[in-house]
Amino acid sequence: MKYLEYTPLDRINDFLSDVNLGERTVKGCLEAYSCKHTGTDKKLSLSLEHEILDYLGKSSDTESSSPVEYLCSRSSRRTLIYLILTLYHMYPDYDFSAVNAHQFFTEESWDSFKQIFEAYMFEASKGWVEANEGSTLLDTLYKALDEVVKLAECEIYSYCPDSDADPFRERGAIWSFTFFFYNRKLKRVVSFRFSCLSNLVAEGFLTDGIGYEEDGEIFDDMDM
Repeated sequence: MKYLEYTPLDRINDFLSDVNLGERTVKGCLEAYSCKHTGTDKKLSLSLEHEILDYLGKSSDTESSSPVEYLCSRSSRRTLIYLILTLYHMYPDYDFSAVNAHQFFTEESWDSFKQIFEAYMFEASKGWVEANEGSTLLDTLYKALDEVVKLAECEIYSYCPDSDADPFRERGAIWSFTFFFYNRKLKRVVSFRFSCLSNLVAEGFLTDGIGYEEDGEIFDDMDM
């Protein structure tokens, strides 16, 4: 995988690097990659392929929520490997060898992503409009993604890891999303992760002894 630089993505990244909303901060990052293997990618790709085939050999089609049917397709296995390789490049110090196919969910359309984005990025989007007269943050994001990966040809995936194996889960995180926009023809993928962090936790106002449920109560009345 080769990291690709695109000015339209950089502009959005600059804004989403730190959107302070008082008691919470919204952050986001877009990264574009070519799916052409570089460095250790080929060796890792072969290792992942063997792991998947070994999983298929030990799995049963009758298992509930089994990804066997999906992984039987060579094209689908290649897609999964590209997504895992992208994760490795996003977080080179993290081991993603235990990632399973069921942790990726294909979004039905751009509209389904749009609903999530508009619901959780509402306040950040208002900040974008105030700082940038003209297009909304979502429109700017759409145009940037379309320039890099041609959205009409893309498959959209969301990454949903187990909470205890989530490298994206930062201390004080209220919510977090990771999406991948993958174009098979271009062999190119754009990752987009965005999250909301509690400034109260970051500044030490909440102690480690407060449980997750209590953290949730604090933010229940906040406008997300």
